[in-house]
Amino acid sequence: MSARVRLNRWRGVHIGKDVWIGYDAIIETSHPHLVTIHDRVAVGIRTTIIAHNREQRGVVIEEDAVLGPGAIVLPNVTIGRGAIVTAGSVVTKSVPPKTMVQGNPARPIATAEVPFGLDVSVKEFAKGLRSVAPASPNAGPKENAT
Repeated sequence: MSARVRLNRWRGVHIGKDVWIGYDAIIETSHPHLVTIHDRVAVGIRTTIIAHNREQRGVVIEEDAVLGPGAIVLPNVTIGRGAIVTAGSVVTKSVPPKTMVQGNPARPIATAEVPFGLDVSVKEFAKGLRSVAPASPNAGPKENAT
């Protein structure tokens, strides 16, 4: 167990087993008890987790989730089991299990059949990715332009 995990547990963050927290990660400085990080989660370097803002409270990161470097997670969010938040993304809404999100605000871009754990190669992980087709702004019946 790393010193970052031990120190965050001591501060009051609820942290499961085999969790990795990267350098310079900021996990809720005022109310650390509002953050729950389940087993086998990876929190990338310079990730920020904010768990309170007025009536919005709490962040839950479920098993096998991965937060990429520089990701920002806002209050009232659950990151589902096996979900992936790509680098620099801003998570404003809960992420379903086994879903990869990207952007600001973070939106689903793929589903992930294989959790991106330490024992999984990038090649094996990539084989399990399935693209999520974005909704086209022009979707729907086409009108005749005559």
